Amino acid sequence: MTRSAQVSRRTFLVGAGGAVAGWATWPRLSARGGEGPQRSERAYQVGIYTRPWDRYDYRVALHAIAEAGFQHVGLMTTTMPWGRLVLSATTTSEQAAAIGEEVRKRGLGILSVYPGGIPVQKSIQAGVEAMRRIIDNCLVAGAKSILMGGTGNAKLYDAYYKAIAETCDYAAEKNIPITVKPHGGLNATGPQCRKCIEMVGHENFSLWYDPGNIMYYSNGRRDPVEDAKTVAGLVRVGMCVKDFDMVEKNGELRRDVWITPGQGRVDFPKVLKVLRDGGFRSGALVIECVYRGDGSLETILAEAKKARAYVEELVAAYRDAL
Repeated sequence: MTRSAQVSRRTFLVGAGGAVAGWATWPRLSARGGEGPQRSERAYQVGIYTRPWDRYDYRVALHAIAEAGFQHVGLMTTTMPWGRLVLSATTTSEQAAAIGEEVRKRGLGILSVYPGGIPVQKSIQAGVEAMRRIIDNCLVAGAKSILMGGTGNAKLYDAYYKAIAETCDYAAEKNIPITVKPHGGLNATGPQCRKCIEMVGHENFSLWYDPGNIMYYSNGRRDPVEDAKTVAGLVRVGMCVKDFDMVEKNGELRRDVWITPGQGRVDFPKVLKVLRDGGFRSGALVIECVYRGDGSLETILAEAKKARAYVEELVAAYRDAL
């Protein structure tokens, strides 16, 4: 059953501790406007992916995200004329420009893009070319980072990360970090993700942490608070704010990530504290999933607002501690 994980500000502030300057290559933007440069240096940016609205057109998602009070968005799955991903290697530059304009006219900025896979099953060069198209599309759309999902195919593992390694310089020239998240398969845990990062061995490639996935792919057995200790120094750009629970459906316990953050098993204050101790003191905190209930726009909007308030409380707690 779902347990409440509401934040106690007093408890959270005890663990906040002092802060030092954040990762040098990530833009220092405040989660709220109007703050001085010293504050903005250490701020987290709070956003939400389009995924909760994946049954709707992406413009519906963007409108709802702005209505929910967000200033930042992550582009992931939704309903597009050409498929399920808002932006990928197959997106044309004209489409990418149009997407960027739709985002900007709603007063939003793009923190992260999940572009799906790359065709390394064809060749490493095909993977490299796909990565370059993704990077170019992100630049055109105005996105700040790329989120890769890794590969669960052991035969393609080397080729996959080789293609990424060969495009890290290209992305760095455009000030677009490339990241990978815990996503099951061969990058399901912190130690496995560390291997991926070290294999590429480039400053522009880092880990985008996902505590919900750490629990999901271990059937709830792996604690992301402990797992996060294994990735110290690797999380420099951002994190998926995704919760997890085991819920009863049709008489069976099943894994579920469609939980509004703060309502499931992930202890976000402790996870963030561990990641901060490892160096993640500024960057993106992007909500990936919320409870969707009947799937209506009204329900998703209400849960997105709750999620934003919860994550902003985490941010405010650390900001107050500075």
